[in-house]
Amino acid sequence: LLRVFKKTSGNGHIALYLGKRDFVDHVDSVEVVDGVVKVDPSGLNGRKVYVYLACAFRYGSEDLDVIGLSFRRDIWIKRVQVYPPTETPAKTPMMESLLKKVGDQGYPFSFQMPTDLPCSVSLQPGPGDSGKACGVDFEVKAFLANAADNADEVIEKKDTCRLMIRKIQFAPANNKAGPKAEISKQFMMSDKPVHLEAALEKEIYYHGDPISVSVKINNETTKTVKKIKVSVEQLTNVALYCSDTYVKDVCCQEFTVNANSTFEKTLQIIPLLSNNKEKRGLAVDGRLKDEDTNLASTTLSQGEKEMQGIIISYKVKVNLCNIIYILFFSDVTVELPLTLMSPKPAGKCSILHVIAI
Repeated sequence: LLRVFKKTSGNGHIALYLGKRDFVDHVDSVEVVDGVVKVDPSGLNGRKVYVYLACAFRYGSEDLDVIGLSFRRDIWIKRVQVYPPTETPAKTPMMESLLKKVGDQGYPFSFQMPTDLPCSVSLQPGPGDSGKACGVDFEVKAFLANAADNADEVIEKKDTCRLMIRKIQFAPANNKAGPKAEISKQFMMSDKPVHLEAALEKEIYYHGDPISVSVKINNETTKTVKKIKVSVEQLTNVALYCSDTYVKDVCCQEFTVNANSTFEKTLQIIPLLSNNKEKRGLAVDGRLKDEDTNLASTTLSQGEKEMQGIIISYKVKVNLCNIIYILFFSDVTVELPLTLMSPKPAGKCSILHVIAI
């Protein structure tokens, strides 16, 4: 069942209607953001009604927005005039259903987002942090104004209404065989190498599912591999004014191996947000209000344009740690790219009732 989301302005003269708040990015195209604004012309006082869709990066809490400084940067924004109507967008089934609910005072709008925008992602605050989390968010806002984008015009809060939406991606339907990697390393004072091979069972894993990592070790040295560490790392690339990448372990498991031996085993690890609640700056999928969420999904892109905002990737690392020699320790490591996402939900919905936000 589909809920219709409604937000009314403080003065009651305009109301924003959306049929959904999650819009799917299919990599080569993004679902159209369509909705309806209900307008009471008697309260406009000669002003027009506009709607904008904005993708923004918030890099500071809202309570820091003082003395005219904003810790928010628009990555992409588009505005349209809905009243008086200048053009009528092609009506979608969603628009027609909303117009039936709103009646004659309803005016439709639609936005087509480009494919190079990031998905909705939040950076997890620390235990003592307060306020809205940093991250990438999307906002649909209707407002009364004399012009669509006049920096000198003051738009009062009572003349606006807004709804937050999410841009999301689901895992592709076709799953391929997982990546493989291997390395042989020979050390000083040893005439034989240590060989490490690792592979993932498949390319794509869903949030909450065990990740199967096949590990093969041939230790021909007389030295001891003290332990095997299998970990999943989240790489958060923040591309705004410059590009910085932050790496955090989200899962780790350790095993021991005897000297001069072989080892072959499939290990299972499960990276979960519930085990990483205290990590400040960890990327999680964007959420509306206080909904449950999960670790941020891998960002899929066509790679044609440089994406701004927050780009997420994962990798599995297999380390043979603490191979002991007289004067030093040494590690042997392989890395495997990991795609971690949510599956596409099944089923279609029909409009049932209106929820005022």
